[in-house]
Amino acid sequence: MNTKPPMSATLPDPEPGQCLAPGRFIESDDAAIVAFAEKAAAGAVTEKDRALRLYKRVRDDIAYTPYRNYLEDSAYSASACLREGRGWCVQKAALLAAAARAVDIPARVGFADVKNHLSSPRLLEMLGTDIFYWHGYCELWIGGKWVKATPAFDLALCEKFGVLALEFDGETDSIFQPHDAAGRRHMEYLAERGAYADVPVHRIRTDFQQYYPRIMEQGGNVAGDLHREATTTGQ
Repeated sequence: MNTKPPMSATLPDPEPGQCLAPGRFIESDDAAIVAFAEKAAAGAVTEKDRALRLYKRVRDDIAYTPYRNYLEDSAYSASACLREGRGWCVQKAALLAAAARAVDIPARVGFADVKNHLSSPRLLEMLGTDIFYWHGYCELWIGGKWVKATPAFDLALCEKFGVLALEFDGETDSIFQPHDAAGRRHMEYLAERGAYADVPVHRIRTDFQQYYPRIMEQGGNVAGDLHREATTTGQ
C-alpha cells in the first residue's frame, strides 16, 4: 500500500495562453473570486506584486483542511473554497489560480504525490497511509516563466504543528520543505503528476478509489478538525 504508485499518462502541460480563461473548477469569472482578487491585488504595480499578495491571502485567509467529501464537486471548486473560508490543498491551489487569472496572471494547477511525515494520527488512520496522492499546488506565469506556489498550510496551522510557513517570492519555486522548524522530516515528494488548466477531478477520484478505499467506500466523506487535532496531539 505505502509504495510509490505507477504513474498514469499525463497530458502536455498547458501553455500560458490556455491558462487565463475560467474553468469548471477554477472559476476565475466568479463574482466573489473577482472581488477577492481585485481587493487583494489593489495597489500592486507589477504582476509579481499582485501574485505575492494573492498568495498570502489564499494561504492565510483560507484555513487548510483535508476533511472534505471527495465525491462532491464542491470539494474541488475554487468558489466553494472561498465561500466556505476553508479547503484542502487542491481547492486552495484552484483558488489561487482563479484569483490570479482574475487579475490577468496566467495560472494552472500542478500535482504531485507526497509522503507527509507530519500529520495527525487520526487523519493517517482514516487514510490508511502517509502518502498524500494528488497533492495540489499552483503554477503562476511570472516574468516569462512558470513558478510554483503552494498556499496549502495557513500560518495558524503551521504554528500549531511547529512548521515554518511556506513563503513565496514570485521568482523561485515554493514547495514544501523536507524538514520542519525542529529538524524533523516534513514532506517528501515521491512523484510528479504534471500541470493542468483545470482540476482533473475524474482522475483524482479514480486514484482515490484505489489508494483510499476506506474513505471512498464510506461515501468519500472525511470529517474532522485538523487545527484542533494539531493542538491536542502537541505537534
